[in-house]
Amino acid sequence: MKFHVYIVECADQSLYTGCANNLAKRLKEHNQSKRGARYTKARRPVMLKYTEAFTNIKDARKREAEIKRWSRKKKLNLITFKSPS
Repeated sequence: MKFHVYIVECADQSLYTGCANNLAKRLKEHNQSKRGARYTKARRPVMLKYTEAFTNIKDARKREAEIKRWSRKKKLNLITFKSPS
């Protein structure tokens, strides 16, 4: 099973970083369902800007936490140099 760390851009141009094992399902939840993150529910629609794949949840969560600590500028640089895979 693959785990994905992802960054989405919300309608208000803010960035949200998350982790999921089914990226398509999670993006649908962010955009349409009650199960979307509270942050993104108020900022729909969201658009996928970046992904990284991992083979285990531990490494994915570690990377997610790392990216969440970054500044907006550093996240935008990551998005610019590596588009969604």
